[in-house]
Amino acid sequence: MKINTSIVAKSVLILSIAAGVAACNQNKSDTKPAAAGTTEVSGKQDIVFFNQDSIVSQYEYIKDMDKRLETKGKAAQNDVNGKEQAFQREVGEYQKTASTLSADQRTPIEQRLQRKAQELQTYKQNAGAQVQNDQMNEQTKLYERLVDFTKAYAKEKGYKMVLTFKKGDPTMLYGDPGLDVTADVIKRLNDAYAKEKK
Repeated sequence: MKINTSIVAKSVLILSIAAGVAACNQNKSDTKPAAAGTTEVSGKQDIVFFNQDSIVSQYEYIKDMDKRLETKGKAAQNDVNGKEQAFQREVGEYQKTASTLSADQRTPIEQRLQRKAQELQTYKQNAGAQVQNDQMNEQTKLYERLVDFTKAYAKEKGYKMVLTFKKGDPTMLYGDPGLDVTADVIKRLNDAYAKEKK
């Protein structure tokens, strides 16, 4: 029932950026396309990108989300471990006295312990499902935050597309450093989150 929150955060970020890019593409402008063979490198940019790994490692909301999920996961694991230990003690006590009991005396105890073992298994499954549900809720919140941010950011800056890249992702092999808005995105995300936390 261990949680890998950095994978969760990264997968959510990928989905949110894809949605943000799709939303940015809906804002078509009436500008004429550049002549064939020309590129526009200086001046106002329509397409920018940011480093996804930097967002995951530096966005305070994701750090806090990871802490919340880790705390909930540890609490659930400790709760389950406590119940398992109590059950094991009960089984141990029964095993110490089982040889002194008649078959008629052992049968109801063994049936009760078997029921308890099944209940414990169900409890563990429910605890695991609750942790997964908490992860999904946090992922949904993060996704919505990032989509809303990306839409507003693109609109404010006049960008038609906001791309993302991460190490090892072959979909973007190079981007002109002048198009990299990672630092601005991180600053704005953290500033907005800091105001929210007050």
